[in-house]
Amino acid sequence: MANRQDPILAPPAIRKKYEAGFKLKVVNFAMEHNNCAAARQYGVTEKMVQDWKANEKALRSMPRGKCALRRGTPHWPELEKHVADMVNEHRQSGYIVTRNQIRLFALQWAKSNPDHSNRFKATVSWCTRFFERHNLVLRQKTKIAQKLPSDLEAKVSSFHRYVTQQRNKHGYALSSIGNMDETPMNFDMVGNRTVHPRGEKTILIKTTGHEKSSFTVVLACTADGAKLRPMIIFKRKTMPKLKFPVGCFVHVHEKGWMDEEGVKLWLDNVWSRRPGGLIQKRSLLVWDMFRAHLTPSTKQRLARINTDVAVIPAGLTSLVQPLDVCLNKPFKDRIREQWNEWMVSGEKSFTKGGNMRAPQLDVLCKFIIKAWNYIDAETVIKSFKKCGISNSLDGMEDDYLWQDEEKAEAETIPSDTELAPYDDCLTNVPQDVIDLLMISDDEQEDFEGF
Repeated sequence: MANRQDPILAPPAIRKKYEAGFKLKVVNFAMEHNNCAAARQYGVTEKMVQDWKANEKALRSMPRGKCALRRGTPHWPELEKHVADMVNEHRQSGYIVTRNQIRLFALQWAKSNPDHSNRFKATVSWCTRFFERHNLVLRQKTKIAQKLPSDLEAKVSSFHRYVTQQRNKHGYALSSIGNMDETPMNFDMVGNRTVHPRGEKTILIKTTGHEKSSFTVVLACTADGAKLRPMIIFKRKTMPKLKFPVGCFVHVHEKGWMDEEGVKLWLDNVWSRRPGGLIQKRSLLVWDMFRAHLTPSTKQRLARINTDVAVIPAGLTSLVQPLDVCLNKPFKDRIREQWNEWMVSGEKSFTKGGNMRAPQLDVLCKFIIKAWNYIDAETVIKSFKKCGISNSLDGMEDDYLWQDEEKAEAETIPSDTELAPYDDCLTNVPQDVIDLLMISDDEQEDFEGF
């Protein structure tokens, strides 16, 4: 009996990939002649030519070297429909929307509707694909660069040399080296970016109408990572009859500014009451050339509390002031996020004419305390080293001065494209949901913690 031979199987056909530029070339040829001629000329099937002609608009909008526009059909259409409705509703009302808010809303909806969100993962890449499917982008305001002095290097070197001389002479402890800075804030803290449909030139942001009403926040920290109580100066003649939260020092001024009297109050109620401040151990305070810092009465008060001063030369605060370099921006970002949340779901009051009032002063104080507390001690310590103020005197930490700017910014400023574990949009969210949000795209752990 003859042995039966197994049939010889043909090798599987290899699918070819065609770039968008090639497809458009075929489409143009088909337009000039016909589909059959284009298929013969370029060695493709007539069905391909027909499909490419039907998708010509999409092909022209994508990079010429890309083979496929993989926006695709969503795996969770019902979920994405509700997320898209939320984004449209918030934007039509003028509220700011961030990527983190989109991911959080999607997770919470998935938790409430497990039948429509099986194995849903609110990853960064899902959010990116959601943006593409719904034609969304992040819109951001432009920035104006600060003009730096022409003799920049000489002034920076002179400042560092003075600080080093003072440290060698007096041997300050890190807890006795501080930085103070006044920063203006507005009652309406509108963010820089919001999710919005692509192409529109006018971006509506809803506010309470108080975006020009301002107050002053005075922040201070020390080189060992301690953050001092923020001082908040409201534009009033009398102290409001409110119970302000513990953790801040409130002052009023007719114009909402820091002045000589304000500096005196700050030295007495904040700087002198820092940990170890009551024993008046010799200390070094770094601040800018604001005129209230340099008056004779301010100098006399500093001398009485045994505090030396390092004044930052004009134009250099963006380089050698720790609060300006590393801390003010994340602090303000935190406050903006809290304000955005308050605009969407916070308790508000209205005038007789129906206009929304700005947040109450005690609510603003809570925003400031919470935002300041979120900045960790390690970031504060690095900010002093980055500015050349608290580096070890043996030169072993001089590399902090030349740390890559983009890397330093990424370490200290919460990004809207990645979820920060201390993101304020996670207020009152269960820890297990936060843990799920922190899973990256390339982790193998399933995203099913509900």
